[in-house]
Amino acid sequence: MRSLLFVPVDDPRKVAKALASSADALILDLEDAIAADRKDFARRACVEALGSEHGAKKLFVRINALDTDDALSDLAAVVRARPFGLVLPKCRHGDDVRLLASYLTALEARDGLPIGGIAVLPIVTEISAAMLTLASYSAPVIPRLYGMMWGGEDLAADIGASQNRSSGGEYTFPYQLARTMCLLAATATSTVAVDAVFTDFRNAQALEQEAADAARAGFTAKAAIHPDQIETINRAFTPTAAEVEWARRVVSVFESNPGAGAAALDGKMLDRPHLRNATRVLTRAGR
Repeated sequence: MRSLLFVPVDDPRKVAKALASSADALILDLEDAIAADRKDFARRACVEALGSEHGAKKLFVRINALDTDDALSDLAAVVRARPFGLVLPKCRHGDDVRLLASYLTALEARDGLPIGGIAVLPIVTEISAAMLTLASYSAPVIPRLYGMMWGGEDLAADIGASQNRSSGGEYTFPYQLARTMCLLAATATSTVAVDAVFTDFRNAQALEQEAADAARAGFTAKAAIHPDQIETINRAFTPTAAEVEWARRVVSVFESNPGAGAAALDGKMLDRPHLRNATRVLTRAGR
């Protein structure tokens, strides 16, 4: 999974466009994109969208935060439609995910669904207090945890910052830290690390740079807010033919030298970290 496209689920035109896009996953949004007086309508629309033809796309639903009155209503409505997963916003710590997992178990039992079938993808940096609890996701093991996403817009609002980027377009330090901590927390739990949305959706060049930087850093996917961003994101998170060939050769060298801690390739010494990276490249390429 390389790209996750947010879509306001109460807009049929946008839902249809998202379903027809090349996004690997959709996030059907019941939270920020939906006005308070349209929540019930959006839940019904979400169930309808989950039942539509979507091919190989993974369909997530972003519910409202657990400390709101809407969260349980969201869950009661959408679980029976069997989304691939739920995106949990404003997640404060690992215990929020554990609580959501317990709700899901009860609702899956209610609806006669396989227990544990719905994954959870929390957004782990949207409030400043959550930045201090990222270690709570790694122990004890959290069932259903699919990955972690970070977000800089809500974090800026929580901090009271007027901007989260410098005049040159780079994230300022608090948001660089949030991004890094999300990546490390996802790595510690062996789950998917999802980079935040790039809000200037008309600036394709800057998006391309940010997505490429995220892929090099170790993120495995990036969220999007507009279908026009998907092609750029997918390209950034798809290994090139040259990268795949290099990875195959690295794996081949170590397979030819089983038990070796290091091996030579093209006059350079490789060790086990190179093999791990090569394996990841082949996994990302689906090979």
